[in-house]
Amino acid sequence: MTNPTHPRVGVGCIVWKGDRVLLVRRGKPPGYGEWSLPGGSQELGETLFQAAAREVLEETGVTATPTSVLTAVDNIVPGPDGGILFHYTIVDVVADWAAGEPQAADDVLDARWATLAEAEALVAWEPLRVVLRMAAQARGLLG
Repeated sequence: MTNPTHPRVGVGCIVWKGDRVLLVRRGKPPGYGEWSLPGGSQELGETLFQAAAREVLEETGVTATPTSVLTAVDNIVPGPDGGILFHYTIVDVVADWAAGEPQAADDVLDARWATLAEAEALVAWEPLRVVLRMAAQARGLLG
């Protein structure tokens, strides 16, 4: 959604399998080539949990069961002309792994499980690193 007229609701899904989180390497802007959470735009008539589960399945082939909303973050990307190139409000949903192993599909270049330390080393966008630490703390993986 380039040159938007209003913010778009996106969903990011924090899928846990034990102490590992599911990461994807983005295959389209914004953040092309960067490691992130599986996710995307919520569709009309779809709940946040439905959107989260659908995006995880489409992007990775993993079946996930959403359990709660953790937080929301803004991703506002300015354009070269001073306008807004992208504006997403991303609701981060926590989910448990149900089935499947990650394989890159849909808008994704790569997909993998990562420990929190591995995720923090891979993820470049600081707001997402904060979200990952919040999720790990809520899961009891941090002191």
